[in-house]
Amino acid sequence: MARSGIEVQRAAVSALFLREIKTRFGKYRLGYFWAVLEPAAHMLVMLAVFGFIMHRTMPDISFPVFLINGIIPYFLFSNITTRSIGAIEANQGLFNYRPVRPVDTIIARALLESLIYGCVYIVLMAIVGFAGEDFAVTRLVTLILTWLLLVIFSCGVGLIFMVVGNAFPETEKFLPILIKPLYFVSCIMFPLHAIPRDYWPYLLWNPIVHIVELSRECVVANYVSEGVNLPYLALCTLVVLFLGLAVYRRNEEAMLTS
Repeated sequence: MARSGIEVQRAAVSALFLREIKTRFGKYRLGYFWAVLEPAAHMLVMLAVFGFIMHRTMPDISFPVFLINGIIPYFLFSNITTRSIGAIEANQGLFNYRPVRPVDTIIARALLESLIYGCVYIVLMAIVGFAGEDFAVTRLVTLILTWLLLVIFSCGVGLIFMVVGNAFPETEKFLPILIKPLYFVSCIMFPLHAIPRDYWPYLLWNPIVHIVELSRECVVANYVSEGVNLPYLALCTLVVLFLGLAVYRRNEEAMLTS
């Protein structure tokens, strides 16, 4: 009995997903521990450097909770997009099998990154909760929707990066640099309300700001960030995903034969 296109793609994505897990963690003795170590180490450094200052600046908000809900979404976005650049080259041999398409590699990598950072987020939030930090998940549905839009938005950017990186190999070193400045302009280390209102119209064009601030609103009861909203994030996600799919569709055959 012939399988449908969805079933074929599901099988291809599942195989690529398992391959990504083995490639990422199979060579390390500590395996999956490294997935937790990177964001945890980054957060500990930030806490050591800025913890006292930020506690004085935001006395009513747990800084570790504030930081986790900024760093983890940014890392998820950064990893999905930057790992998409080399997806074609890393899986070139698999494209000899007709069911495997370049877009499947993006889906598999996005699923793996989402699983990793979803688990990291839960583990780190549990740790700070046991440590006595105050937070409460008051808007679970909004939090889940925000993360879902984050993943889809990252896939759209990843598709664009994959096509550009394949067409112009010299950009593989340059494209990740474009992501780095977002760390400093996406409210990772500071709340939006700490910025003068005159600059809000510029910052609020950035969808990552909406993701980070909405995540904080969902887990900190008295945290309110004016100007951020889910509909704008959804609109940006649809536009970027449409552009990504359009660029991919136009260049799919060229990527398979390159």
